[in-house]
Amino acid sequence: MATITTYPFLRHLRATSTSHVIQVRDGRPVRSGTGLAFWFRPLVAVLSEVPVDDRELPFVAHARTADLQEVAAQVTVSFRFAQPERAATRLDFGIDPRTGKWSGTPLEQTAQLLGELAAGHVMDALAGFSLRDAVATPTGPLGVQIGAALRADARVADIGLEVLGARVRSVRADADLERALQTPAREAAQTEADRSTYERRATAVERERAIAENELATRIELATREKQLVAQEGANARTRAEEAAAAALIEERARAERQHVLAEATAEATRVQGEAEGAAERARLAAFAEVPAEVLRALALRELSGHLPEIGQLTITPDLLTGALTTLGGRKDA
Repeated sequence: MATITTYPFLRHLRATSTSHVIQVRDGRPVRSGTGLAFWFRPLVAVLSEVPVDDRELPFVAHARTADLQEVAAQVTVSFRFAQPERAATRLDFGIDPRTGKWSGTPLEQTAQLLGELAAGHVMDALAGFSLRDAVATPTGPLGVQIGAALRADARVADIGLEVLGARVRSVRADADLERALQTPAREAAQTEADRSTYERRATAVERERAIAENELATRIELATREKQLVAQEGANARTRAEEAAAAALIEERARAERQHVLAEATAEATRVQGEAEGAAERARLAAFAEVPAEVLRALALRELSGHLPEIGQLTITPDLLTGALTTLGGRKDA
């Protein structure tokens, strides 16, 4: 909106760059343009302000399809006042010279007019569709069609409007009809979901089976390797036992041979020693053969005395003395 500053007997108006201001005095245009700033006398000046920026008009248009079903289309129309001076002559864009506000409601009038025109074109566009086609048709081409129809409408150009385009956000039917139309798609989607679930379960079962087979194959492989390990350990144990037995046998044989050699050496030494002792004994006996008996007896007594225990006290009885004297007497007679 324009900004009006009040001074004694004068006013100053400053408009924005998106507002087209028209000043009329005595029925003749004095100024007309956007972004104006000027002085004026409020008693003789007639001011109009027309916005020239792009504007959006959203609305809901109700239409009937070829199969006599009600649908609702959400439409947004983009427009602007391309001919502000013409629009100021067809709609009330006059502003109060004291406050700068509109005296009427020009934008509401424009929205009502443009909305009714657009709704009529929406009804014409959807009248050739069935309900299913209407709710399923792409909204882009439908919006292009409505925008073209509005631009070609003479009533739009008559009030100085330029339609920049139209967008259809959705075309909806009654809730019950929409649910009925959605049922086949929902059933198809549910069927697809069930099929996906079954396939996923089948895949899971197949994977579990593969895992179980892998586990079984692994267990079989481990059992086979364990069997091979046990066989190898048994073979190793037998080899160790055989090697130990062979070593023990060799050791026993060596010990037996050593004992045999030692026994032979001992026997030979004993034989040699016996022969030497026998020879010595024979020589001694040969030497004793020429010795008198008394000498031999004396030698025997001496040898015997050397092996007798120590005698601390000797008692000579008459019988012993008699026998000894008798023996000595007998020897002298001889």
